[in-house]
Amino acid sequence: MALTDQGFPVAEIDTSRPHPARMYDYYLGGKDNYAVDRDAAQRVIDLVPDIVPMAQANRAFMHRAVRFLAESGIRQIIDIGTGIPTAPNTHQVAHEVSPDVRIAYVDNDPIVATHAGAYLLDSGNTGFLLGDLREPESILGHPTIDKLIDFDQPVGLMLVAILHFVRDDEDPAGLVAAYRDALPKGSYLVLSHGTNDFHRTNPGSSQARDVYRDRGATATLNLRSHDEVLGFFGDLDLVDPGLVQPPLWRPDAAQPTGEELAHIGFYSGVGIKR
Repeated sequence: MALTDQGFPVAEIDTSRPHPARMYDYYLGGKDNYAVDRDAAQRVIDLVPDIVPMAQANRAFMHRAVRFLAESGIRQIIDIGTGIPTAPNTHQVAHEVSPDVRIAYVDNDPIVATHAGAYLLDSGNTGFLLGDLREPESILGHPTIDKLIDFDQPVGLMLVAILHFVRDDEDPAGLVAAYRDALPKGSYLVLSHGTNDFHRTNPGSSQARDVYRDRGATATLNLRSHDEVLGFFGDLDLVDPGLVQPPLWRPDAAQPTGEELAHIGFYSGVGIKR
């Protein structure tokens, strides 16, 4: 079963403004971006060189978290804010554990949809839909979600590196609560979020945020503290080791050094609904 819901004209792909998903692709060394994205992303890299290891660490966390979900018995995942596909993708990691895992990918960038057929839907049990995190009812009630996700069974919800593009006045906590409330018991929330907790002395951090704003990017960058990110989990129980920097979340290799962690301005964690 391979599902896609694109249904948009190519003209809707906005190449006049940088998009966070395409900038993130550039940070990861990808090729699915435009000159406007590369210019904005390179400006951020010049201001905060740590953005590259941050993106890499966040991606590695995502891989470990997906493996954890599949090994914990989760057989259906909603990945909101998929971004430009960079292999291995969520379904590829999950299917290494069990090919029965069903994944619904969600993103609001039409260019992601143009890549869905080639990169995200290359095997069964996957689907893609255009949707905005800020519209939980639209996403949760979408036909693609209905065909892939059974809300009578535990679900893995992934909000990886997306909430920092939601402004405070858009009520990110309320949005996450709407998704949490829809999850049955035994479900997991996988979340990562940018922070300035480790880069307060770097003036480039605030200037990097200005790049997203001043260059007309389709989303602003809103860094949050440990307590603010922790609040997104609500009454979910955090699995060990809690809310930590991505390299510290169940690392495959040796524990990273303090010097390495000083470059990672991100928090990551996984919570379970009891």
